[in-house]
Amino acid sequence: MKLLSPKTLLTHSLALALAAGGSIAFADSTAVTPDNAADKKSEQPVSDTWITTKVKAELAATDGVKSTDISVETTNGVVTLIGVQESKTAVDKAIAAARSIKGVKDVDASGLKTI
Repeated sequence: MKLLSPKTLLTHSLALALAAGGSIAFADSTAVTPDNAADKKSEQPVSDTWITTKVKAELAATDGVKSTDISVETTNGVVTLIGVQESKTAVDKAIAAARSIKGVKDVDASGLKTI
């Protein structure tokens, strides 16, 4: 087995470090930045699952609405709200929240009652 002299070992180590550092710097300078997807409009139709998720989130964020007492189903863009709320105001807020979501064609709140 051939042993390297300290000078040769140092030279090889330095060359390796410079090569590795140079490739990292090159990789950073040529990095491709992704497009900002939030700024683009999608041409794809909104799915019922997506609508249901967004309606549930909006209901949870709406003051005066007990979102845990409302079941949400979406079929072909029509949102069905089923459950019980403490007041007519809460029912109206829930309906407005559902209507505010992109892709909602109609809201059926016939199953949403007050106590």
